[in-house]
Amino acid sequence: MMAKLSTLDGGSIVVDPETIAGLDAALRGGVSEPGAPGYDDARIIWNAMVDRNPGLVIHARGTGDVQQAVAFARANNLVMSIRSGGHQIAGHAVVDGALLLDLSAMTSVSVDPVAKTARVEPGALLADVDKETQAHGLILPTGINSTTGIAGLTLGGGFGWTTRKFGMTIDNLLSAEVVTADGEIRICNADKNADLYWALRGGGGNFGVVTAFHFGLHALGPEVMSGLIVHPISEAPALLRELTLLTDTADDALTVWTVMRKAPPLPFLPEEWHGKEVLIFAACYAGEMAEGENAMASLRALGDPIVDVISPHPFVGWQAAFDPLLAAGERNYWKSHDFAGLPDEAISTLVDAIGHLPDPQSEVFIAHVGGAMARVPVGDTAYPERSAHFIMNVHTRWSTADKDEACISWARKLFDDMKPYSTGSAYVNFIPEDEVDRVGNVYGANMQRLSEIKARYDPDNFFRCNHNILPAERDVAAE
Repeated sequence: MMAKLSTLDGGSIVVDPETIAGLDAALRGGVSEPGAPGYDDARIIWNAMVDRNPGLVIHARGTGDVQQAVAFARANNLVMSIRSGGHQIAGHAVVDGALLLDLSAMTSVSVDPVAKTARVEPGALLADVDKETQAHGLILPTGINSTTGIAGLTLGGGFGWTTRKFGMTIDNLLSAEVVTADGEIRICNADKNADLYWALRGGGGNFGVVTAFHFGLHALGPEVMSGLIVHPISEAPALLRELTLLTDTADDALTVWTVMRKAPPLPFLPEEWHGKEVLIFAACYAGEMAEGENAMASLRALGDPIVDVISPHPFVGWQAAFDPLLAAGERNYWKSHDFAGLPDEAISTLVDAIGHLPDPQSEVFIAHVGGAMARVPVGDTAYPERSAHFIMNVHTRWSTADKDEACISWARKLFDDMKPYSTGSAYVNFIPEDEVDRVGNVYGANMQRLSEIKARYDPDNFFRCNHNILPAERDVAAE
């Protein structure tokens, strides 16, 4: 069967069966054409709004396969997209007509418990990492959903329940193995290819294909003090004001995220509250249980909660606690802002929006970050927003296409209404595909250096299926 593939100059080429067969024979993982086994498994990703058809899929089993894919794409001037976990809201992993490099089979996680390090392949999910590291009483600071891919999370920054205590995921990245646009394998760390190492820590997939991450780990678990405190939404204004005061002085080990939504039918929640608007404090203490009890006392004393289920939980289980609310196959659209604080006007705007949720699955969450993350200088990594701040994700979620307009419009309106209170920055992994012009604001003062590194390692912008950073223009006169 012939394969029609898009080219970087906006055209297309047809690849004959003999060429496809030769490519397949050269790979450990093989290729899939449209309609062949493995093709739909590679192209169907977490966000059901992304329904695209690549021209050909390469299933990578190792670094050699990645090199083969890059070489084939460059030789034929092809558009190439890269899928690891496939969880990113923008859906850049899959592009119509492109050559799709599927890394999802590269899931190895190898832990050295003595050195407290782990080598992780790019197809691994957070659940894979958590289970292997917790077997040794160790953790890597990552996100809050176990089905997220480690590669996309890391390259965008990575934050979650243990970030305030142990830093972002990128702050624990010791080195990376990368296949760059010239097909070369480069090891990058603080001493070798240090500019590439800097760019990978927050700059996304703009600089190459990471085929292995080497992380530092921390002792924690197997249980953590964690859980939910559920309040009526009517108490939200007062509670959020109290929360902002509490977080100003909170122990680094304590992380509190606020979720506002219609209450799901959780077994511990009284049935009369199912489907009603609520405010949920989701809290985790990354330290000793007794210390966690004390650190959470002020939070637990706020208001008159419907239910409080803070208690010791296995860390692996807590990391997966929100998985049922983020299962694959639903339609998703996100909008995000960073805030230095939450003034009363911002709180009122948020609470009003919750009264007009477009779907029972939709929610807004506010994550509080800082602590160890905030003590890393802004220029040390590509990820730029290091201050203690709040990150809002307007997580709009629904099941059928007939609700697209209503749900997306609601998210955009809330985003616009909250803009006056924002810092202008955002977490790149939360940005939808339609915010093309926002990338420069996200990286702020780090953008120029990112463009220069992009020009050094990818001057032709081969890696462009992402929140794209354009290579800096060359100064021909200086050359």
